[in-house]
Amino acid sequence: MNTTLGAVIVLAGVALSTVGIILVLVALVLGFIALFSFLFFEKRQPLALTRSDKNPVLKPKPEHWWESEAVFNPAAFVHEGRVHLLYRAMGQDGISRIGYASSQDGIHFDQRLPYPVYDQGANFDIPRRSSAYQALSYNTALYASGGGWGGVEDPRAVTVEENLYVNFVAFEGWGSIRMALTSLSLDDFSAGQWHWKKPLLISPPNQTHKNWVLFPEKIGGRFAILHALTPAVLVEYADSLEDLHEHPIQSNNERSGRSGAWDEFVRGAASPPIKTESGWLLLYHAMKPSENVGYKVGAMLLDLQDPSKILYRSSAPILEPREWYENDWKPGVVYASGAVVFGDDLLVYYGGGDKYIGVAHANLHSFLHKLTHNQHATLE
Repeated sequence: MNTTLGAVIVLAGVALSTVGIILVLVALVLGFIALFSFLFFEKRQPLALTRSDKNPVLKPKPEHWWESEAVFNPAAFVHEGRVHLLYRAMGQDGISRIGYASSQDGIHFDQRLPYPVYDQGANFDIPRRSSAYQALSYNTALYASGGGWGGVEDPRAVTVEENLYVNFVAFEGWGSIRMALTSLSLDDFSAGQWHWKKPLLISPPNQTHKNWVLFPEKIGGRFAILHALTPAVLVEYADSLEDLHEHPIQSNNERSGRSGAWDEFVRGAASPPIKTESGWLLLYHAMKPSENVGYKVGAMLLDLQDPSKILYRSSAPILEPREWYENDWKPGVVYASGAVVFGDDLLVYYGGGDKYIGVAHANLHSFLHKLTHNQHATLE
């Protein structure tokens, strides 16, 4: 009897061992399949941004007349563990002002001020919280465009050496569209004191310029401003930004892109460049005129030491207008004027249809890998 019991125990042990080995083998096979699927299929996935299911993350506020009609085209930066947006806002008077909102996770904006933090005014006046605004006679049905009648348009923001720099389009009517730049100490920003410096006009008078971006750090000890993408990337360097007010940047208005490609017509830089180990990551706006779409977003990598050199460029758009909030007011517009690295992710903030603000994201490491290694990239 003891012998029989012992044999049973031995057989049971062998069976359990066999089952264990089989389970281990199955687990290894499944793990290999999962790894292969990730490495292969992830690489084959298009280079694209994923929209947040919370979009639009900011909408107009009817109770604030100065931002009652549209909030769009935001600047974005990270400071003290939060994402901050300086967004373009319009009320019924058709004048663009800059509003402020911030988020702890980059998606849910739990702080939003009820007044504009920058208002160009007649003489680029500093906005005062006690300012009394009232609606005028702007008719959005007659002029349903992001252009409005004037003001501070399409800000971009970077932090350099304890200062927040914001460049924007100073729009005083179709006869005067110039690039301007102002700044604020980060100490004042953290304290909620909007003591902006008097803006510098850095493009020449009697010319039309938009979509210039400031690099988020000095290159070779000098400020760097990217002001054109075609027929070549043009970057201006300055020891002092004040020098650009006295000697404005001479740029061009070329728009020709890659013939037959999605970016056959280049509108210009989107958000300020982001420094990565692979190069300066620059998002840009372009379109194909035959498709009759206003704005799509692409990506390119610029050389870290010489950002006039393009290393890689996306062979297709990474974001294009498809959702209702990207086609509601001005159809066919995604204007990605703000981008940050937050944790492991690239977060891109954009104006949708010149009326709302959305955010799209991607894992930064995966995004750069696709841009530099896969079929989604074009080596220049």
